[in-house]
Amino acid sequence: MSEEASQKKWVVVTGASSGIGKELALSLQQHGYTVLATVRTATDHEALKRLGLATLTLELADEDSVVIAIEAVRQRCGSQLYSLINNAAYGQPGAVEDISRSTLEQQFAVNLFGTHQLTCGLLPLLRQNGGGRIVNISSVLGLVAFPWQGAYNASKYALEGLTDTLRLELHDSPVEVSLIEPGPIRSQFRHNALHAFEKDIDWHHSTHHEHYKRITGYYSASDHPTPFTGTPADVMKRVHHALRSSRPQPRYFVTLPTYVLATCRRLLPARLLDALLRKLGAMR
Repeated sequence: MSEEASQKKWVVVTGASSGIGKELALSLQQHGYTVLATVRTATDHEALKRLGLATLTLELADEDSVVIAIEAVRQRCGSQLYSLINNAAYGQPGAVEDISRSTLEQQFAVNLFGTHQLTCGLLPLLRQNGGGRIVNISSVLGLVAFPWQGAYNASKYALEGLTDTLRLELHDSPVEVSLIEPGPIRSQFRHNALHAFEKDIDWHHSTHHEHYKRITGYYSASDHPTPFTGTPADVMKRVHHALRSSRPQPRYFVTLPTYVLATCRRLLPARLLDALLRKLGAMR
């Protein structure tokens, strides 16, 4: 660990090139944390460096990239690593029957496997800190399933299960584990999802091609948020609580849709919940 690291409280934020991750990194820096923001491209490196952020290359789908990143964090932050915020993810739209095995594997490689590898690699540093925090950014779609989002739903359900298990296993350790579960948030998410959809789904020849016409319209209108869409600032409030509280919550809901749908999941019979989710999915 460098002498510089010994004077700082480091936070690693993955997926910080835009949207929630970028706003989180900047907000945490303004609140006195020393942020190490992970990005994928040289352009993003330069953009964040101009904002005063330290950056690190990380491609979660590449096992070797994660290994290199873990060692870089170890060298740079040492035992002063206070928190890992696993934010990096993307959404892969498409009907379950139209998603190839390789497409599903790629979704899990980014949204789950890379996150798991990075977390396990940095956990010893968080333990050394004496009070580290792991914050995983999940989604309302880790609580309920929307049609046409099978790959993303599955990856976030898996992240929820993995995070809950990790929290139970670390109960007697100084490391706290929290989930943040946003609903719709203003970000580049829909734009990136449209790119993934057009690249990986042969929608013109699909049984569901008529519905896919609506999907492309929904994702193309990324500048026109749906009702009750939140902002990255709404996520930041929960993250700050998870980092600062002596008793961080296991789960933090963000935006009204998350509260409503989580309540519906608890109270509604399964078939009635299905009907509601089908209707909501048809609006996307």
